[in-house]
Amino acid sequence: MATTRENKGTRAFNKTIKAYLEERAENDALFAVKFANPSKSVEECVTYILNSVQKSGCNGFEDDEIFGMAVHYYDEEEIEVGKPINCQVVVNHTVELTEEEKEQARQDAIKIWA
Repeated sequence: MATTRENKGTRAFNKTIKAYLEERAENDALFAVKFANPSKSVEECVTYILNSVQKSGCNGFEDDEIFGMAVHYYDEEEIEVGKPINCQVVVNHTVELTEEEKEQARQDAIKIWA
């Protein structure tokens, strides 16, 4: 996902998807072959997931539904990924902001209300 200012939740989402796919590839030899496909990438996988979620019109999904979309992306040879989406993703675990990120958020909020 090529955003110039990707939020921390979206980075956490990308890392979560990547970790899931890597673990699945370690434990599933058939999936490992698909995951190693050089024409596929985790970034495109995330773009596919975000576009699928947006098309659904739903705001919340079970982990298994999202992971299923990730596996589906790798299972299909020909799949329409869609265009990158600049959005905020909420993950189901706590995301800790650094002091710099907190200060930047504070400054951004001040600019909005100024």
